Amino acid sequence: MSRLSGDDLETWSALATVLEWLPTALDAQLQRDAALTHFEYGVMFALANADDRTLRMSTLAGYSNSSLSRLSRAVARLEAKDWIRRAPDPTDGRFTLATLTDAGERKVEQATPGHMATVNRLVFDSLTTAQTRQLRDISRRITTAIRAEDGWTPPTKATP
Repeated sequence: MSRLSGDDLETWSALATVLEWLPTALDAQLQRDAALTHFEYGVMFALANADDRTLRMSTLAGYSNSSLSRLSRAVARLEAKDWIRRAPDPTDGRFTLATLTDAGERKVEQATPGHMATVNRLVFDSLTTAQTRQLRDISRRITTAIRAEDGWTPPTKATP
């Protein structure tokens, strides 16, 4: 049996800790300040930056690395708050479109400053510009090793 040791074990331990702690910290801030989970915020943020604030549910599921059933449950919660609405795709009724409502757009705008402050505090404030680029490049390499297709990338108008 092969085991990690030395630098590899220290590196994996550090990354595994980030993978466990960061989502919890992001969820806590968004729940406290905006009554959203990080997953829900990500879905709404993707819609806010899409053409006509609309995407197919299958596209959203791909962006969020989510099953359609998990996404559907989250969108149902957001629909109940009038932040998202769903409708059949008029060009192909086999698909469902999710659209961010005006109230949903206001919610994203309200939630974003606190979320950005948390992201900056937890991630970017302690990194140099070179380290930020390295983190991006390393993250992309790991993502590509996991799955060949691209995940969600922000449009040029979006803020992270």
